[in-house]
Amino acid sequence: MKRVITIIVVVVVVLAAIFYVLNNNKKKEQEATEFIAKGSGAVAVKVANVERKEVNLDFTANGTFAPNQELNFSAENSGRVSKIYVEEGSRVSKGTVLARIDAEILNTDRETAEATYQNAVRDLQRYESSFATGGVTQQQLDQARLNTQNAKLRLQQQQRKLSDANIRSSINGIVNKKMIEVGAVVAPGTQLFEIVDVSKLKLKVNVNEGQVANLKIGDRVEIQSTVFPDEKFSGKVSFIAAKADGTLNFPIEVEVANNVKNSLRAGMYGTAVFKFPKQTPVILVPRTSFVGSVSSNEVYVLNKSKNTAETRKVVSGRILGENVEIVDGLKEGETVITSGQINLTEGTPVSIIK
Repeated sequence: MKRVITIIVVVVVVLAAIFYVLNNNKKKEQEATEFIAKGSGAVAVKVANVERKEVNLDFTANGTFAPNQELNFSAENSGRVSKIYVEEGSRVSKGTVLARIDAEILNTDRETAEATYQNAVRDLQRYESSFATGGVTQQQLDQARLNTQNAKLRLQQQQRKLSDANIRSSINGIVNKKMIEVGAVVAPGTQLFEIVDVSKLKLKVNVNEGQVANLKIGDRVEIQSTVFPDEKFSGKVSFIAAKADGTLNFPIEVEVANNVKNSLRAGMYGTAVFKFPKQTPVILVPRTSFVGSVSSNEVYVLNKSKNTAETRKVVSGRILGENVEIVDGLKEGETVITSGQINLTEGTPVSIIK
């Protein structure tokens, strides 16, 4: 019996505590509501003057430098590395021989292909002589011509492989990695060298929708590097993504000319400074002036004579940071309400919070 009474007492105490908390929260909400409404039901609001201001479209974006060209050279033939002519850090030009694959087996294959081709040529000559006297048929002559053509193609293939025994660079650049040593046996596809060209680099940055709208391919860009603060670099926009990434930003690439010393290196951080001509002043209002969102194209304007809120349809333009351009619907000198709109309707009395 005592246990039942104890349980009942505990339940009553818990219910009383819940009732107290709920009642206390209700009082706080009423106090907040009373704070918002000041005198005669007026709604407390914040306001901003409608002004014509100059628009500064300049902005900066940080990113990392990537090489203009980067190639990994792979072996096309099997064989043993007999010579390596470069080391990591070596500067190479297009056509420079980087290494040589032992061509002994390739020489044997080429000589075999050469002998097969010469034999096919002699056979074709005999078939052509015999065909003239009726010794062979047209079909046999055609087959001999086909055999000769196939033998010629195999010979050209072996000659190409032999020439590929010399691994040559196809770009100007610097040997960043050497992945083989003399004596190593390689197979087709084996990685040999990594070469990067840093005479030109690409600065990869991300910009938002308001910024990308003012960019076009070929725009000149000033480039700054924290590593070389006293040096000036320049570039031009070479790529603008047609689609935003997962963060709703647009990837941009700026082609940058390195200096004579090739001071900039791939992987360094850089800052792109985008500058635009001076803009004509336009009417701007805070982004928070809009009822709901900018797309609603509706704001509340303060009626100064009656101290009430009036709805106004406007035509919005560019979103410039925390401000929005107004193309039509507002005039200089008017006042828009920037907070408290949730409590407003047409003609609601308002009290301005300083």
